[in-house]
Amino acid sequence: MSAPAGGNTKPSPPSPLRWVPSLYFAQGLPFYAVAIVAAQMLKSMGLANDAIGHWTAAIMSAWIFKPLWSPFLELAPSKKLVVVSFQLIGGVCLGLVGLALQLPFWFGACVAMLTLVAICSATHDVACDGLYIASLDATGQARYAGWTGTFFNAGRFISASGLLLLGGWLEKTMGVASAWTVVFCIVAAMMVALGLYNSWALPPARNTLAVGTDAAAIAGTLWEVIVEFFRKPGIWVSILFIILFRAGEAQVQTIGPLFLREARNLGGLGLSTMEVGAVYGTVGTVAFIAGSVAGGYFTARLGLKRAMLALILAVNLPNAVFYYLSMAQPASLAIIGTALSAEMFGYGFGFVGLILYMMQVVAPGKYQTAHYAFATGIMQLGFSLFKYVSGDIQLALGYQHFFLWVMVAAVPVAVLSQLIPMGAPPVLSGARADALGPV
Repeated sequence: MSAPAGGNTKPSPPSPLRWVPSLYFAQGLPFYAVAIVAAQMLKSMGLANDAIGHWTAAIMSAWIFKPLWSPFLELAPSKKLVVVSFQLIGGVCLGLVGLALQLPFWFGACVAMLTLVAICSATHDVACDGLYIASLDATGQARYAGWTGTFFNAGRFISASGLLLLGGWLEKTMGVASAWTVVFCIVAAMMVALGLYNSWALPPARNTLAVGTDAAAIAGTLWEVIVEFFRKPGIWVSILFIILFRAGEAQVQTIGPLFLREARNLGGLGLSTMEVGAVYGTVGTVAFIAGSVAGGYFTARLGLKRAMLALILAVNLPNAVFYYLSMAQPASLAIIGTALSAEMFGYGFGFVGLILYMMQVVAPGKYQTAHYAFATGIMQLGFSLFKYVSGDIQLALGYQHFFLWVMVAAVPVAVLSQLIPMGAPPVLSGARADALGPV
């Protein structure tokens, strides 16, 4: 008896268009919920800038340490299982952030839940990119690379514009705590929905560990990876460069949005949460994405070595618009939006330089993927260190002098960029410049 036609054929893998957008949207959404939405929520709840800087920096330290536990994720049966699990768990934790706002001890409860969200999101990042790499060949990876950046930054757009606009409107109608409870419950529902969808849409990306591999063996390999990383020639200079690259940007990205909300008699612009969402979230995000694309093509044309100083200046010089805003305190949203667009375009344009430096100069070697992950962890360490002190510096200097200090903070890395060795110029047609360059 003959077999049915097609009985021996394997099912074709799902189209990347079915799962790449939802996968990377689920990567960006919780990151920006922690990085942007939580800071604005804490500002509305009455926290001072230094406290916001301290706590958000501490919460986001999860992205520093994710390379240390990332190898152990290989013990799971598949990357899909890890991805979906942490999307669902992260969604539940986001909902608990909202519910924590209704408690008498709301601050401690919110910090605890946001920390769990950060750990889930950082862990998800590792499995997310691993699934993408394992499920597509080199051609497919290149073909859909633009989609990953687009939908990761869609998480920024939804968070910095839609959620802030909603939160600002709800603050006026139902009070601050209830407004942000609704916002975080909406984010939670979105993450759970993405997790359920991805449980159907994602390819399995099964892990294939060698026979006998266990947690002890993985720990031994991790130690070897760490040792080899710090044996790289010139690695300490590279680490210093990576940390200093974001010195100015980390501070202005922390204090800038809070300055927009600060009362005018305290030196700020006195914008509402809705107005911040409109000018910083909507217009600023579009400018950031445009700058990221332009920076990739600019670096591809000149090569990393020739382009690096211009990229560093692009990240930092537009911060002068915050100094202008603090001096002039314009009331026009058109003027404020135009200034912020220039700043965000420069941020996106120049951040490409750090991503490519880690990828092309620091990571190459026996453990290229793992060493790139370590480099991004060091990058986040630098970001968190300067983010942590930004509120203290602003309170000590005032807004005007703070924004001058931010530009001075770019001088060391600009000088260092002319002294460090560079690898071969990269060949690319564009680059994803995510806020953290997730791995």
